[in-house]
Amino acid sequence: MFDKKDTDLMASKGIRPEMVENQLEAFRKGFPRLKIVAPATPSKGIKVLSEEEIEKSLEAYAGASVAGKRKFVPASGAASRMFKDLFSGLDRLRAGETLPEDSPAAVFVSKIERFAFYDSELFPGRRADETEGAYMSRILETVLLPCGGKGLGYGSKPKGVLKFHRYADGSRTPFEEHLVEAQDYMRNDDGTANLTVTISPEHEGLFRDLLASVKGKYEEKYCCRYNVDFTYQEKFTDTIAVDMDNRPFRTDEGSLLFRPGGHGALIYNLNKIDDEFVSIKNIDNVAIERFLPQTSLYKKVLLGQLVSLRDRIYGYLKALDRGEDLDALLPEIVSFFSDCLCVEIPQAISRDDLPAYLRKKLNRPIRVCGMVRNQGEPGGGPFIIREKDGSTSLQILENDQIDRGNPDSAAALAASTHFNPVDLACCIRDYKGAKFDLLEYVDADTAFISRKSHQGRELKALELPGLWNGSMSDWNTLFVEVPLITFNPVKVALDLLRLEHLG
Repeated sequence: MFDKKDTDLMASKGIRPEMVENQLEAFRKGFPRLKIVAPATPSKGIKVLSEEEIEKSLEAYAGASVAGKRKFVPASGAASRMFKDLFSGLDRLRAGETLPEDSPAAVFVSKIERFAFYDSELFPGRRADETEGAYMSRILETVLLPCGGKGLGYGSKPKGVLKFHRYADGSRTPFEEHLVEAQDYMRNDDGTANLTVTISPEHEGLFRDLLASVKGKYEEKYCCRYNVDFTYQEKFTDTIAVDMDNRPFRTDEGSLLFRPGGHGALIYNLNKIDDEFVSIKNIDNVAIERFLPQTSLYKKVLLGQLVSLRDRIYGYLKALDRGEDLDALLPEIVSFFSDCLCVEIPQAISRDDLPAYLRKKLNRPIRVCGMVRNQGEPGGGPFIIREKDGSTSLQILENDQIDRGNPDSAAALAASTHFNPVDLACCIRDYKGAKFDLLEYVDADTAFISRKSHQGRELKALELPGLWNGSMSDWNTLFVEVPLITFNPVKVALDLLRLEHLG
């Protein structure tokens, strides 16, 4: 099936032929759907904190002893999706069409002065001899394209280095806003703020140049020291594409096609971190600094909840080590799992086997995930699912993982109340201080198959278990409601005109 050219390509990525064979078998067999018990809601599965509980969480955060804290920021890929509507508008203008006033591209041009990247010299007003279409095209080209060094070239740059927010003393990129956030709620006792930012190799120069130009300024302003690591998705996490008959897809040039395996590949990057606590948040989910007191408060709340959960789990594990009265301890642990983590222990587990079973359930990575109330149509988010061993657990599911043809699953999706904003506080060390091997807690069966295209032909792609989905399937999980103000993503350019992004 594979010739030397194929195996050489695999070798260049660190992919073994048997890995590809396993992926091809997965395409042929597919993946089992998860058995959804119910959506996680405030009545069961999502913790809604009282004012008193918020205060206690902040106290736990402030008084915690933690072996290192780090911010983990997925920031791979270009911002092309963010500007999709603008590219479409530019194509229509170049074809001689007139854009409706309410089209995204027309609105963008009409409000160009409100964006943080606006500069009057770069974007001079419409000339007397310039048609409206020509003026709009010029503005869009200046934003999206390099234009021989005269344009911003934002259409091919990563979101992290684009100017998002305007301040009295200049503008800031999302990367800079993450630096500001990190020193606020992830600062270590020695004054350091550690960040790991996952990027594409071709963008490393842009990020390193940006860091070099702003690091000193923010260290002086906030009296901290930054340690920033840039990391890539491992090449061996790329997955083979197949045609619609599950045969290896070959390009017009005859080569195999390997595609990035999705954000689930980042579990390998996360696994390299030595710090005990890790906060995970996407690169574009940042607001201007005047909202930091509100957003930071809930990050500290999540971290405080993590501290309390960690300490309780550590306490149970140490009690098991000491051999305390199991007749009292075991029922307490079973109740803790049920009441706090929605984990129902299978009744088939015998009394003799229960201590070892509970120890294994307790001694695993921990995550506390912020959940935001649905604002529109319900989508993927927090659910209670049935595990292979008969137990239940809290999981974050994407829409593609939900079998809408199953009436029970469809009903659970329709009844969901919250969505996942990617706002996680994680503990990745065990109760003895050793680092967990996070790869041991991935559920490989939660990968899924999606449909894409390449060179005008349809193909099937294999998506690895998502970072906060199947890659964290076997973690101890707590869902906590957080307010909408903590969720400020920029998915399209016009999102930058929302209040949370305007200075």
